[in-house]
Amino acid sequence: MNVQIQSVKFDADKKLIDFVEAKMAKLDRFIERATSAEVVMRLDKDPEHGNKVVTIKIVVPTETLVAEYRSKSFEESVDGAIDAIKKQIDKLKEKFAK
Repeated sequence: MNVQIQSVKFDADKKLIDFVEAKMAKLDRFIERATSAEVVMRLDKDPEHGNKVVTIKIVVPTETLVAEYRSKSFEESVDGAIDAIKKQIDKLKEKFAK
């Protein structure tokens, strides 16, 4: 799966990029037919609810899966968004199994 990583309003360091790539590589095992994926990390103006927002978009032939998660750290936001994507993948697999 081809993964594009973007950081909006800040420059992501190599450690954060490597973290995201490792997590997305693990996610690749769950969905075989994905054609591309996009991870957008951005800073928001809401420090009370978490100002680190991660949006993950995965394109499969018939669907586009999107998940967004916000928290106080990008690592936690990536984990939360990936968990949400995994749930969508499970639903998609159930749909195709019928």
